[in-house]
Amino acid sequence: MLDIGGMTCASCVGRVEKALAKIPDIEVATVNLATEQARIRIKQGSPISVEEIIASINKAGYEAKESLINGGGNPSGAKLFWGSDGLGRVLLSFTISAPLVFPMLLMPFGIHWSLPPELQLALATPVQFILGWRFYKAGYKSLMAGAGNMDLLVALGTSSAYGLSLYQMLSTNHAPHELYFEGSAVIICMVLLGKWLEARAKQQTSEAIRALQKLWPECAKVLNANLTIADDVPLDHYRELPLDQILPRDRVLVLPGERIPVDGNILLGVSHVDESLLTGESNPVKKVVGSTVIGGALNGEGLLVVEAQAIGVESVLAKIIALVEDAQTQKAPIQKLVDKISGFFVPTVIAIALITAITNWYFLDSVSIAILRAVSVLVIACPCALGLATPAAIMSGTGVAARFGILIKDPQVLELAHRLNIVAFDKTGTLTVGKPRLLTLLPYSDAPINADQILATAAGLQLGSEHPLAIALLDAAQKKNIEPIASSGSRTLPGIGIEGTPTSGPYAGKHICLQSVASLEAHSDYKNILKMARAGFDLGQTVSILMKLESFGDNTSSPIAMIIFGDEIKPNAKAAISSLQALHIRSVMLSGDNLAAATRVGNTIGIDKVFAQVMPGNKAQIIQSLQKIGSGKHRQWVAMIGDGVNDAPALAMADVGMAMSTGTDVAMQAAGITLMHGDPGLVVDAINISQKTWSKIQQNLFWAFAFNATGIPLAALGYLSPMLAGSAMALSSFFVLSNALLLKRWRPSYPQRNG
Repeated sequence: MLDIGGMTCASCVGRVEKALAKIPDIEVATVNLATEQARIRIKQGSPISVEEIIASINKAGYEAKESLINGGGNPSGAKLFWGSDGLGRVLLSFTISAPLVFPMLLMPFGIHWSLPPELQLALATPVQFILGWRFYKAGYKSLMAGAGNMDLLVALGTSSAYGLSLYQMLSTNHAPHELYFEGSAVIICMVLLGKWLEARAKQQTSEAIRALQKLWPECAKVLNANLTIADDVPLDHYRELPLDQILPRDRVLVLPGERIPVDGNILLGVSHVDESLLTGESNPVKKVVGSTVIGGALNGEGLLVVEAQAIGVESVLAKIIALVEDAQTQKAPIQKLVDKISGFFVPTVIAIALITAITNWYFLDSVSIAILRAVSVLVIACPCALGLATPAAIMSGTGVAARFGILIKDPQVLELAHRLNIVAFDKTGTLTVGKPRLLTLLPYSDAPINADQILATAAGLQLGSEHPLAIALLDAAQKKNIEPIASSGSRTLPGIGIEGTPTSGPYAGKHICLQSVASLEAHSDYKNILKMARAGFDLGQTVSILMKLESFGDNTSSPIAMIIFGDEIKPNAKAAISSLQALHIRSVMLSGDNLAAATRVGNTIGIDKVFAQVMPGNKAQIIQSLQKIGSGKHRQWVAMIGDGVNDAPALAMADVGMAMSTGTDVAMQAAGITLMHGDPGLVVDAINISQKTWSKIQQNLFWAFAFNATGIPLAALGYLSPMLAGSAMALSSFFVLSNALLLKRWRPSYPQRNG
């Protein structure tokens, strides 16, 4: 990531990207005007250095430096005040220009009085060549790079007005009020004002990033390594260390009211933790020994000892910041079209200004009027608003979304979310809690093998597995103080279950398999098995069968027991489906469960269509088939919501993929949107903020083009003076940025959750 200085409009973005594209070792480079940053990916194994890339950008007429991690330091107040976009320069330029403008305010009252020409020259010159020097410098650099930008237009326009006034003052006896020094001075004042307003608005669009960065405390209280952690041991032996010195497995003391400095597990203490700025969940979450905590969260009333697990760039907070920064520096596809247009914009405007000057001179026989109208064209046409329209909206939209636990990492979804007409949900962990519990274990025969022995055998198959049903079995065994019987040769059968050979117990040396009812369709006793399982299916429960096999993968098997699991439906699932239906979006559920069980869950929450007994590899195929319903403009636009490894292909296949952060990293990498807590209501909120952001992009582009399309003809025909043109140009940029900032008022549709 590089910080780019000197960019003023969309044309600048194109030139920086063009300069980067000429470097063979750069694979991808995107430049963002609103953040003034370039995100660059270098080809693997390339020997190119950052210094060489910076040199190429400098050669193109811009300044570049490496971005500082975590926001870096803040410039001093004096530097900000007197900087190139600082308020000090704006106030000074208006103060010097005020005497030039004051006589114009008297003209409507019939008072024609002006300052002496020499005094007008004395006031206009420092504004033109000292406060306005930045426009000459940047304009010259862009010209040397073989292109033009906003600064070049301002420099040409104001120099023309200043030069015409100087010529008339020296060569003829013009009345003082017939000079145009005030025009060139006020144009520079208005452009400086516009740049200051832009800088302030850009700063506000980046508030989401800064708010996240401020969550990190500067230091952490690290307990001595030899200190015993117990309730009755004083925890007063610690060192305060900077965060960059914290190591994994360090034990960190967090006092009530402090920010948690690292991701980790609680070793001691009970408290409520506020994770709202990280996950969007406003209610404090109760944390006990063994609970995981996120660095940056606010500790409540209890003292905690946390064992550090993830620090620095590996922490959840760092990953959230990286995701938001990625989204804000990437470009929506429509912005690429705008950049192409901007590449031809400045040369076209200069051509229009020349035609305006020649035409007006020919028909009006007045050099001064011809030059002033050409100046107005140059000034009104500055493409600042055009370059800011899309990135400003993306920054505001992704920033406010992150505040409420919706991380939009791919801006392309902003252009697709408003088209969605089908949302496909994975069932377990997405619509249900994803933490099934063992409800019933029913042995199949009267053999002298009790349920506890069967549970020990089934749980032993699952040792080391992270599957929700495996965790349910192991938890049930633990609650009954039953030791799982270890199995050898265990292997997972995708979409079926798991098999292995118990090393002890009643089935020692036998091949056993815990599998779904659907996978037994070819079994000779399938009808009886299905008949027994139907009662559970009718209640929306998951049913597995523990089978004894003659050999691995052999269909010659006999049932040992039926194991029934229950998984609760998430509280907001039904409301989320109802909200989608209100938006005329159909809902689909994909489940590996039996049709009866999946249908029961689907009917309970109002799902439009249920796909049951879906093998993991088939989810992406179903998404593809849903997309193919209709054709051309009438094709279906499909979103996929999931949380597991087996959802990743479907998330990637969908037009918009949303992953629950309560799931796996693989799913989050495959998705364009990450939902920071497992609430299905966030799906509706994500679609809503994406639609509103897309709407703001369209509005901004419309107004940016409207200002230029309306202003250029008016300026060419003499209806806009240079001063009014400068004001309109500044107003257009300010309007576009202000319109984008309205997104900060967005709130989720579930106020009871976000408080």
